[in-house]
Amino acid sequence: MPTALITGATAGIGAACAREFVGAGWKVVGTGRRADRLEALREELGADKFHPCVFDIRDEAQRDEELDALPDAFAGIDCLVNNAGLALGTSTADKADLADWKVMIDTNVTALVSLTHRLLPMLKERKGAIINLSSVAATYPYTGGNTYGGTKAFVRQFSLGLRSDLHGSGVRVTSIEPGMVETEFTTIRTHGDKGASDALYAGSNPMTGEDIAETILWVATLPPHLNINTLELMPVSQSFAGFQVAREEK
Repeated sequence: MPTALITGATAGIGAACAREFVGAGWKVVGTGRRADRLEALREELGADKFHPCVFDIRDEAQRDEELDALPDAFAGIDCLVNNAGLALGTSTADKADLADWKVMIDTNVTALVSLTHRLLPMLKERKGAIINLSSVAATYPYTGGNTYGGTKAFVRQFSLGLRSDLHGSGVRVTSIEPGMVETEFTTIRTHGDKGASDALYAGSNPMTGEDIAETILWVATLPPHLNINTLELMPVSQSFAGFQVAREEK
């Protein structure tokens, strides 16, 4: 029975991934800061199928303490799903909070590469898979996307670089790049403004965490000789923005 380590498993895409993988016969190590939510997942999915690891993905010492204490039944990781990440703020760069930028970089970039580096020897030994959650923001800029888009562009390029570096190892690497998905994402981005989140998704028929989780499981369970390099997904209701042109007043 293969084992997946899924970061950010307390909500949204991460929690949906935990359910999808367990439902497909995997064991899951789920990480996150909210112990109560991870415990609820363990009760739902079964202690023999889901093991919670409570830590902030940015805290390497806490992370290593939890990973070093994994029970033998969960210690062999076959698939790393780097899902933990966030956007903070919607302001343009000249009005943005620098603290928000630093949190996004620390979470979306530094923590992701640190955990990947930690698990690479095991993933190579087990010929496993690395599935990184990027975003369409990695490719398509939009007003207020600034640092968030930059972090997701890093994730995309880092994934491609890993793919090159791991050539011949049997390790598969994929960058998943979703568009609009209705989760807690926008509530967190707006520092708790649920109304802003509701307004964004109203009437748009966005993708769900389950949609993305099903896609991630599909990638993880492909035959070992197939690799999906990058996969971009959008709801049918979302497409590409037009170019902006600033005109001088006459």
